[in-house]
Amino acid sequence: MTLEQILTQQVVAAAQALYDIQATPQQVQLQKTRPEFEGDITLVVFPFVKAARKAPAQVAQEIGEWLVANSQGLIAGYNAVQGFLNLKIAQHFFVEQLREIAADDNYGRQPENGKLMMVEYSSPNTNKPLHLGHVRNNLLGYSIAKIQEANGWKVVKTNIVNDRGIHICKSMLAWLKFGNGETPESTGKKGDHLIGDYYVRFDKEYRKQIAELVAGGMDEETAKKEAPLIKEAQAMLLRWEQNDPEVRALWARMNEWVYAGFDETYKRMGVSFDKIYYESNTYLEGKSEVEKGLASGQFYRRPDGSVWANLEKDGLDEKLLLRSDGTSVYMTQDIGTAKLRYQDYPIDKMVYVVGNEQEYHFKVLSILLDRLGFPFGKELVHFSYGMVELPNGKMKSREGTVVDADDLMDKMVEDAKEIYLQKSGDSNNIKQSQTISNEESNEIARKVGLGALKYFILKVDPRKNMLFNPEESIDFNGNTGPFIQYTYARIRSVLRKAGELGDLGGLGNLGSLDPKELTLIQRLMEYPAVVRQAGQDFSPAVLCNYAYALACDFNSFYHDCSILNEPDQQKRALRLLLSQTVARTICDAMSLLGIEVPERM
Repeated sequence: MTLEQILTQQVVAAAQALYDIQATPQQVQLQKTRPEFEGDITLVVFPFVKAARKAPAQVAQEIGEWLVANSQGLIAGYNAVQGFLNLKIAQHFFVEQLREIAADDNYGRQPENGKLMMVEYSSPNTNKPLHLGHVRNNLLGYSIAKIQEANGWKVVKTNIVNDRGIHICKSMLAWLKFGNGETPESTGKKGDHLIGDYYVRFDKEYRKQIAELVAGGMDEETAKKEAPLIKEAQAMLLRWEQNDPEVRALWARMNEWVYAGFDETYKRMGVSFDKIYYESNTYLEGKSEVEKGLASGQFYRRPDGSVWANLEKDGLDEKLLLRSDGTSVYMTQDIGTAKLRYQDYPIDKMVYVVGNEQEYHFKVLSILLDRLGFPFGKELVHFSYGMVELPNGKMKSREGTVVDADDLMDKMVEDAKEIYLQKSGDSNNIKQSQTISNEESNEIARKVGLGALKYFILKVDPRKNMLFNPEESIDFNGNTGPFIQYTYARIRSVLRKAGELGDLGGLGNLGSLDPKELTLIQRLMEYPAVVRQAGQDFSPAVLCNYAYALACDFNSFYHDCSILNEPDQQKRALRLLLSQTVARTICDAMSLLGIEVPERM
């Protein structure tokens, strides 16, 4: 039982004993005592004032006296400031809390709730490698899945690969025309990078054709439709949907190149999936459902043969579901994918991790699924997150101006290694650096570089747009991943030097706790509530803020309180136990963010 739960019960009992008030736990308002007042936790007494028929200050005074007399030593003292009762908690309570936290291997995590949540993230196209925008999507999705698991959900991590459509045909067509049979093996390139090059090449040649048509007197909009390349790509898409064996064979071959590249990037990024769906397998299910909706009058066909949904009664406009040539759109695919997922799993909550530019899309999807008779239609959750922006503007994959995920990770690890070597060359770190092998140094750089990237992205409120700054992210000071990782490594170094923790039996007889010790214990006590809040808000940033605050608290404690050289053996044991528990909690919080922490730095 938490301190808040214990105090709530006692305050309810005090209200009954003093004023014959049948108070509910919801009426008990507790908050952390403000720094300018003495105390650990503050009770707001205004909810009891009217029934007590006394002034707020008197009610606070009387409840304080009752709690000191009846709390079995939990309340060591109090002070009343008008309608606020500041309570001083007996220090033996915090020592006991520390022991309980240290003994609980699952501290902060909730028992399984028997429900299943599916979290979709990544959703790449097979015409280009993953870029910075995908990095934020993958890191958010993976962390949200880990956080929900810590909150008791069984989680299925899923990915929908957009492996068909006009954009895929553009890369295929460019490779046929300009590739000269290149393969990942012949070029030494990852398959996703090779295909991405041809997507950019298509756009380059397409623009040339548009310019030539415009120069010949055609208006630009017409030129975009009449350019030979785009017409060939559209014809290829139609052949694909008609199961043309030649087009399908090329498509399968090039997609395999891309999947191998994706797998390498995902592994390096530290994300994974339990189930992968492919648009090429789900779009026919979607087309079938659209045809059923057409037959039942839910949708209608225009004279050109295209199929639409009229959403005006829902406050929206009309939505295309099938093109005039019978080919499907993203919405069609998403209908089919949703149907298959609910056939495959007993999903209680479906969460789509998709950028905020798709909010309208998911509103429409929810309405259409509901119209088609799927009971889960109204229950879909679109986790809408903001875009990643760069100092020089937005990314454009067609023009080849994206920040490639692989290149970004390379740069982060390279920078981390350079900074690490600079730090290890410092006179204060030479001794440690001489004991670390080159292999371990590379592994530390990998963890620090990727940790810097992940933390910088996840610490921002996910619903906000963000500016990614690699230099700022890898700083070893301030609110960064490397700062927290360094704090963890510092604690592990202390614990290695200490060896055994020592006798913990007499920790209840320590006398007074140092304020820095007390602050750390109180911060540790907050962890379960932080994990719950992160789950309720779908916000890894909540955990980032906590991990940073915990690291700051420890460094302040480390600066002011001797650990290894503390002469009092009981106090030394307490501080080692406290350090050990902080390290474990940092490690756990960072693991929910998908971040590794090195044992040494």
